[in-house]
This record gives sequence, structure tokens and C-alpha cells, in this order.
Amino acid sequence: MKKAISYAILKIMGWKIVGDIPSVKKYVIILAPHTSNWDFIIGRCFGYMLSIEAKFLGKSQLFKFPYGWIFTLMGGIPVDRTKHNNLVSFAIDLFNNREELVLGLTPEGSRSKVDAWKLGFYHIAVGANIPIAISFLDYNKKEAGVKTMFMPEGEIEKDLKNIEDIYKNVHPKYPEKYNSKIF
Repeated sequence: MKKAISYAILKIMGWKIVGDIPSVKKYVIILAPHTSNWDFIIGRCFGYMLSIEAKFLGKSQLFKFPYGWIFTLMGGIPVDRTKHNNLVSFAIDLFNNREELVLGLTPEGSRSKVDAWKLGFYHIAVGANIPIAISFLDYNKKEAGVKTMFMPEGEIEKDLKNIEDIYKNVHPKYPEKYNSKIF
């Protein structure tokens, strides 16, 4: 059902899915650029089309009545942001305690322009010894998908430069809100 609805939404909007389905059972999938509320909808649709059942971390307020059940159904994991939580450790524990897990993150952390990406995705992947699926939304081409699987080597500057290069020619919905420099 999710796949059929996603197909219809993407077809109506003129989007196409490119790339392959990751074959590993545990990974972090990052989605960039993130400059619009539409990114979540299109991203979820392409994930469903590729049978990627990614979980995502969301502020706990989203999971309250009357809409909380929707976010839970879509794979949301509530996080209380009013407390000082170590989300990286929390996510690493999630990976260490499950046979299968895909965690979707938007490293910009906001639809607004940021000075640098949040690097939790990287530290989670290194800490859990899992790859990062580099996914994208290109609004010029109306393409969404997974570009590649990237296994971080633990050399942060080198790894982040490689990820930055992968996103070099991807076009956001609102270019003025996107900073392609990771760090």
C-alpha cells in the first residue's frame, strides 16, 4: 500500500527514482539537500519505493495526540530534546541492539541555511561500524535516490570531503538555503 501511494505521489509530482536498494541490513541513510518541507514527503516516498523502511528521530512533541500515530506509523522514534541527551550514543545503542535498522537523518538538521552540517550521522556510523547511504533529492532533475554506500574510514576530514564531493552537483529546491560545505 505504501509503495502504491508513494508511486502515485511521485508520478503526479513528476519525480523519478534512481539508484539501487542498499543490500546491507544496518546503515545510516542521509538525505540532502534539505531546504523544504517537501523533502520529507518526497524522501519518504522514494524510500518506500525502494523498500527502505527507515526509522527517523523526531522531537517528542510530534508524537503527541492527535497526529502522533502518523509519525510512529512512518517509523519515527521520539526524542525528548528538552533534556541533554547524547543522541549519538542513543543511536549507536539502537544499532547494537537490533539485527536490522536503517536510520534516516538530514545532516543539515534544518530547512534553513546552516553554517555546517551536524555530524551525528558520521559519528553514529563510525561508532556502530556501519555504512552511510548517501541519498539525495535533485529538484532540477526531479530525481531522488541513493547515490552510493559509503563506509567511513574514521578519518573525519577525508571522509567528509568525500561525502561533500558526492553532493556537489545536486540541486536543492531553495538554493539560497543550502550550504554544500559540510564542515
